[in-house]
Amino acid sequence: MPETGNLLAFALIALGMVLTPGPNMVYIISRSISQGQMAGLISVGGVALGFVAYMLAAVLGITALLFAVPFAYDALRLAGAAYLLWLAWQAIRPGGRSPFQIRALPVDSPRRLFAMGLLTNLLNPKIAMLYLSLLPQFIDPAAGSILTQSLVLGSTQIAISVSVNALIACAAGSIAAFLAARPTWAAVQRWLMGTALAALAIRMATEAQR
Repeated sequence: MPETGNLLAFALIALGMVLTPGPNMVYIISRSISQGQMAGLISVGGVALGFVAYMLAAVLGITALLFAVPFAYDALRLAGAAYLLWLAWQAIRPGGRSPFQIRALPVDSPRRLFAMGLLTNLLNPKIAMLYLSLLPQFIDPAAGSILTQSLVLGSTQIAISVSVNALIACAAGSIAAFLAARPTWAAVQRWLMGTALAALAIRMATEAQR
């Protein structure tokens, strides 16, 4: 088992990352508002499976290939940054919409909702970086099995992320109604999210390969 201090520190980092606006959050919110809470929760299930895939890949050392092959990592990193910039522009452009704004979207089947949640998470380079560059810093070989510590830390991150995303899915409708009645708040929310997404994109695009 990881040391208590390491586990708590890693949990705080995981909480901070899930609260940072990103593709997962935007997708879950949009589906929750357009199709209801159940659609949002099904999308969360796909996101959760993506976390499990990354955790197992990191534990088995497969994720390291992204960092060992520069072109593979750079392609994923730049694609992720471009996607975040596109989301930022969609938020702040004239006539742009907040992800919390109620709008009509094509109704997706539960299978597609789950698959899109999974794909959105798998294409998020932040998750690969989390498991390969951050998680090992909280593992102490003297504290026991490295495999066990990795699984416990990874499971903690998944539990935190799924819990927060589920709450977002359930509250998205109420938040959308609140912002719809307060246009100024909605505009501020759009600019805050757009700025945060752009900052993440720039950081991701300029980050040195690890």
